Amino acid sequence: MTDAATLRASLDHPVIDADGHWLEYWPVVREVMRKVGGDAALRATSVGGKNVQLSLGLTKEERRRRNIPQEAFWGAPTRNTRDRATAMMPKLLYERLDEFGLDFAVMYPTGGLGLPRVADDEARIAGCRAFNTYCAEAFEPFADRMTPAAVIPMHTPDEAIEVLEHAVGELGLKVVYMNSLIERPIEQPPEQLAHNAGYWFDVLGLDSAYDYDPVWQKCRELKISPSFHKGSRGRGLRISPANFTFNHIGHFAAAGEAVCKALFLGGVTQRFPDLNFAFLEGGVGFACLLFADLIGHWHIRNSEGLQATDPANLDIALLEDLAEKYGGAEMAAAIKAGKGVSTNNGPETTGQLEELDDYSRCDIKTTEDFKSLFVDRFYFGCEADDPANSWAFNESNNPLNVKLKALFGSDIGHFDVADMAHVLPEAHELVEDDKITPDDFKAFVFSNPARFWGETNPDFFAGTRIAEAATVELATNR
Repeated sequence: MTDAATLRASLDHPVIDADGHWLEYWPVVREVMRKVGGDAALRATSVGGKNVQLSLGLTKEERRRRNIPQEAFWGAPTRNTRDRATAMMPKLLYERLDEFGLDFAVMYPTGGLGLPRVADDEARIAGCRAFNTYCAEAFEPFADRMTPAAVIPMHTPDEAIEVLEHAVGELGLKVVYMNSLIERPIEQPPEQLAHNAGYWFDVLGLDSAYDYDPVWQKCRELKISPSFHKGSRGRGLRISPANFTFNHIGHFAAAGEAVCKALFLGGVTQRFPDLNFAFLEGGVGFACLLFADLIGHWHIRNSEGLQATDPANLDIALLEDLAEKYGGAEMAAAIKAGKGVSTNNGPETTGQLEELDDYSRCDIKTTEDFKSLFVDRFYFGCEADDPANSWAFNESNNPLNVKLKALFGSDIGHFDVADMAHVLPEAHELVEDDKITPDDFKAFVFSNPARFWGETNPDFFAGTRIAEAATVELATNR
């Protein structure tokens, strides 16, 4: 037995891999997609990875001149050829799950993650539909222990709903990856475009080009828990022309934070209190910081907190008196002349905002509301070897003494996993090092993923190896 299998045998609960990856063998996938979706679907596969191909075809100097980031090279296992084959072939992965100590695995694509980002509207929609059809057929024989994620384009609510209904309603898929950080063109005079890239990122929940509530409502109807797996590599401060690691570190966390923050401040979890949302592969460290910062900012930027900085509350007479005593003659004279201070709190001082409370959409009454709006609704995908995973369970350090919902994700199939059988033991090292308790580990690898999907869809695990354990877990009050 492998160490992973031995470890699994010692546990009294199943292990769910909430974020495994399979490697598409594109010569086969493209042909199936062409048959299903025609030339438009095939076109989506050719443009999806063009940025990576462009980057790797240039020299470092050319990338620097064109402000193009160094992309990943050698991104899949080679020395461990059996693991490479396992990532490519669902049947082999299914055969080896016990070896990895995994009872159930949710499998996200690799190259397929790029299909919802294709700019060509026709190709994007056709490509996603065709790819999802391929996934449903490829993984169907192994449904008792594996399920694939459908890819959902999000450029408009209408296309998202169309592909959701096809993937879930027609194909029977029950996990979705939703695109985010959608690039929208900036509407401004051309002479100003030199100061930016010519587009802005739509984070869906706040200040969006569209109202995405119909999408969240459709997820509710279809019993789907939205998950996001978008990165931010090659954007903003992650554009090294020579160092992929510089571009890679933190990019999933940055993208996850943006969407998580937008969904929260946009009031999505307030309007849809029965939906769970996951942000994958970015870890939980950023979530601990975000949770604390959201609470801290609420105290000073809600309607009551803003009274401390409302210009109308400035006592000019008292300020003049204090300036005469402590500020010197020059300051006192300037204040009396009305220079540098004002009690004007008109719209020209706030950017013409109609609502000044940044938390108005959340309807927060007390800090306890952050538990239901943030802690209960958001889940964070973590890789096994991340020591910050323990932060999620550190009640004494997290505001309101809560544990955030970390999800165990193997990331098998990608370059950072040298041996698939080592993943589960790596995750368990936090228990061995007394960083988390055995109960925390159970939450990490079983309870949290079971609840993420099972709370939204009570039948999610029906017919799987872990159906009985999941039913018991979901029936337990927490």
